[in-house]
Amino acid sequence: MAGTVRPQLLVSKQYGRAFSVLNSQIHTSYGLASKDHYKVLVLGGGSGGIAMAARIKRKVGAENVAIVEPSEMHYYQPIWTLVGAGAKSVASSGRPTASVIPSGVKWVKSKVAEFDPENNTVRTDSGKKISYDYLIVALGLELHYEKIKGLPEAFKHPKIGSNYSLQTVDKTWNALKNFKEGNALFTFPNTPVKCAGAPQKIMYLSDAFLRKTGKRSKANIVFNTSLPVLFGVKKYADALWEIVKKRDLNVNLRQNLIEVRADEQEAVFENLDKPGETNVIKYEMLHVTPPMGPPAVLKGSSLDDAAGWLDIHKETLQHKKYANVFGIGDCTNLPTSKTAAAVAAQSSVLDRTVSRILKKQTPDKMYDGYTSCPLVTSYNTVILAEFDYDGQPLETFPVDQSKESRIMYHMKADVMPHLYWHGLLKGVWGGPGPYRTMMHLGMK
Repeated sequence: MAGTVRPQLLVSKQYGRAFSVLNSQIHTSYGLASKDHYKVLVLGGGSGGIAMAARIKRKVGAENVAIVEPSEMHYYQPIWTLVGAGAKSVASSGRPTASVIPSGVKWVKSKVAEFDPENNTVRTDSGKKISYDYLIVALGLELHYEKIKGLPEAFKHPKIGSNYSLQTVDKTWNALKNFKEGNALFTFPNTPVKCAGAPQKIMYLSDAFLRKTGKRSKANIVFNTSLPVLFGVKKYADALWEIVKKRDLNVNLRQNLIEVRADEQEAVFENLDKPGETNVIKYEMLHVTPPMGPPAVLKGSSLDDAAGWLDIHKETLQHKKYANVFGIGDCTNLPTSKTAAAVAAQSSVLDRTVSRILKKQTPDKMYDGYTSCPLVTSYNTVILAEFDYDGQPLETFPVDQSKESRIMYHMKADVMPHLYWHGLLKGVWGGPGPYRTMMHLGMK
């Protein structure tokens, strides 16, 4: 009898194991399927994406929020201005992405490959489809060094750097500290850029460094910008022109970098007022601000405008066509400077907008275009530019912020990084608006 029972037991055990495996697979598949839909899906793990995920999870629950972001590291990029000038280390600017993803929020470690807003889905580069009730697009922008002939391969040469990328920011410092004699050349491209003050901040810091090291008399400092102005807001532009004159800096407007000849240490510029006319400048040091543009995945999608940027209402940050899609930060077509300060102010407005939409109510908080640019003018001074959509100063402090300030420098170097990591990315810092009102006794 024992001999007849054992095969039955074996079959029974095998059947049991098979059933268990099948049941496990069904449960796992169901679990995966359930995680392919989120109430709120955030695209991008930069400042805007992390800030919004932190805010939204408090409204819908962390398990109902996901972030799609491929990068293992998250960087506080505004500090790279000081890294390029040797005042901060690049290591201090980065933290693991896992450490800044809000707790409980799902991290989908992939790139966005395709939008399908008609069906409320996105597809990742791994082929995975994720559906959503609400979508927040925070994909940032893309750098295009390759649009300048001779780049990015010219970065192999030691006299060229750029504060705009992790791979090239230390090269700026190497070029500056090894400067001997000749032209120190700084550029601004003929495209929208993030932190529009940064291309000239490194010029002022380089001037200060060369004075400190006794090399300034051997340097001819040149800022070639494609813009028709030094800065977009007249109050601050006037102050910067005074610094330019005082420090014997050379500024050439409407000059766009089109080629770098690294072997000859030459930069070629086109005169935008006279297309086809070029000017070649020899350099001992070259800082390149690259052309920039919208994320490739946005261009040609049904979410972009004619230029490829996310097409949203400038006051509510809601998409102009799809009511359940929202945007924040550099990827949008908001007509204001693309800065972390702008993201902070936008996060507060978008938080309110999404909250109202979730309750089937009309958005009632309007973004005024607030943005800020701490214009570093030396190793201990800053002009703190703050302004709105109309280019009108929107200053927080009851002082003239167009004046160089040591206190503002310490805010830039020490306070703002803390606010970023522990305020903005935690979803609790929405810009200085409330404090501005208090400091101006309710008059602003």
